[in-house]
Amino acid sequence: MPLFKAYDVRGKYPGEFNEKAAYAIARAFVLHLRPKTMLLARDMRNSSPQIHQAVVRGLLEQGANVLDIGLASSDLFYFASYHLRADAGIMITASHNPGEYNGMKFVREKAIPITEDNGMRQIQQLAEQGKFPPAKPGKIREKKGMLRQYAAATLQQADRKMAKGKRVVLDAGNGMACLVAEEMFRKAGLEIIRMNFLLDGNFPGRGPNPLLNHGDIQKRVVQERADLGIAWDGDTDRVFFVDEQGDFIPGDFITGLLAKQMLAKSPGGRVVYDIRASRYVPDSIAAAGGVPLPSRVGHSFIKQLMRKEKAIFGGEVSGHYYYRYQDLYAENGYLPAFQILEMMAKEGKPLSALLADTHAYHISGEINFTVQDKEHVLRLLEMKYADARKAKIDGLSLDYDDWRCNVRASNTEPLLRLNLEAKSAQLLQEKVQEITKAITGA
Repeated sequence: MPLFKAYDVRGKYPGEFNEKAAYAIARAFVLHLRPKTMLLARDMRNSSPQIHQAVVRGLLEQGANVLDIGLASSDLFYFASYHLRADAGIMITASHNPGEYNGMKFVREKAIPITEDNGMRQIQQLAEQGKFPPAKPGKIREKKGMLRQYAAATLQQADRKMAKGKRVVLDAGNGMACLVAEEMFRKAGLEIIRMNFLLDGNFPGRGPNPLLNHGDIQKRVVQERADLGIAWDGDTDRVFFVDEQGDFIPGDFITGLLAKQMLAKSPGGRVVYDIRASRYVPDSIAAAGGVPLPSRVGHSFIKQLMRKEKAIFGGEVSGHYYYRYQDLYAENGYLPAFQILEMMAKEGKPLSALLADTHAYHISGEINFTVQDKEHVLRLLEMKYADARKAKIDGLSLDYDDWRCNVRASNTEPLLRLNLEAKSAQLLQEKVQEITKAITGA
């Protein structure tokens, strides 16, 4: 099944991913893990109710007892899985993919992600074989109230009083933030301007990926003279920010900023960041007395390294921000907003001023190239830049004193992804052109 990715299942509905596939995958999941209690949740996509029914049927027929929390965001799902001590769990979502997609995310105990290294390939093989032994049918029950518990646990980790009086634009993107953000922000004393706050799997307001669809909230922040803009993806495991000037802030700059705040409360702590990130991230961590730890790209790898190193925080360029809550290492799509508002209030500065030190870091953002033989191109780059400091944590990282880059292969498409940084805008432009020519051969 081409549906299976490095750490989830995803495809277009119904041609690639449908009820038949979901049913087989659910049975395979139970057959492989043999959980006694399965947590189940879903997002608001148009196909999620049908997929949900098929998954329930597969889980029950293979003998699992199902605890269904209904509509939920992915970060809420991770919290519930941990809090309810589920043996395993399935979240029905396609995250930030367009509305015609759907999929499934999987966790083991303590909300530990299931990946190709710890069970995904075995589940795929069992689903493709389709040979499921009979089992005593399981039972299903609904569990209410997890949203309130998640909101309370999140707000305990931040000083929400510091947010009082701030004027904030919230863009829910017609996704699960419509359900969760209301509970999080309604008692914080904020002046809230809502955008796209109607749950709708068609995503009529904008696409579910704010990284590609943030023009409207940038304009709205300026029009409303707001202090901050906050936008979530479809399942709210990613959150993005717009400052008071209407500038969209890259995720690595937010990671560095949040790391400073976390380290002020936990001196000497370890912070994980993805290898694509600007030097601003490790520089900020080190300056705040922390230990910077680079990681492969992807939530499962970030969480794995955080758990191994007992890190206090993690962040990705893509807008994922990870926290340690007791023994849970998982995304929280709301705590970053409260932390930023807290920093703004304590220092008496707007977000743009808090990030003034990022002006020395010139970054390209992610640039994609269609390449059929990705490994061949990476080898050519390694030879061309033989004098660079190199790392192969994820793809190829080249590091010089005045510029650096990471080139990594997509897991699902014939693409190479470039992230480049330089000490000046002119050098950035020159090096992007140079690397582009090396990759494309043009």
